[in-house]
Amino acid sequence: MDTEERPKALSAAPVTIAGKAEAGMEVAGDPRAGEAPGAQRQLWVDEPAVRPRLPDPVRTAAVRAVIITSLTLMQAMVAYLCTLAGSWLAFPMVLSSVGSTVVATWGVLDVWVTRQVWNQRNGVVSVPSSTARQLRRERRKARRVARRTARTRQREERSRRSTRRLSQA
Repeated sequence: MDTEERPKALSAAPVTIAGKAEAGMEVAGDPRAGEAPGAQRQLWVDEPAVRPRLPDPVRTAAVRAVIITSLTLMQAMVAYLCTLAGSWLAFPMVLSSVGSTVVATWGVLDVWVTRQVWNQRNGVVSVPSSTARQLRRERRKARRVARRTARTRQREERSRRSTRRLSQA
């Protein structure tokens, strides 16, 4: 059964909070308060996200950074336990943990840089649209109008010069 085929109504099972449902009183905040009896409850209800989803390159970098950081933490824990046990593996593990820390730092910085690059290339969506964007739009429009008038002036000047030459000949 597809998601679209599932019934949209919620279940009609009575909610019992300190016996209020049996007494015929409505329970505040009950999602099933105004529904028909015998209706089925939906398995999954989509709720809008509080924050928009990260762009793909940023999400990829973030996943990579989390994996590298978790491996670094596990490696550091193994190095610590090897040190406590007095194992010969302690020294190589400490050295590799230091190297992994550098790599993990690079991974976290990679997320930050990728996010900055994404925002710079694709712009930041702001709701409502920012006043800075409106000012840029007005400046661009003014530059276009200025270029258009300059081009028409140059054409007129060229056409006047060309007509003078023809009349002088």
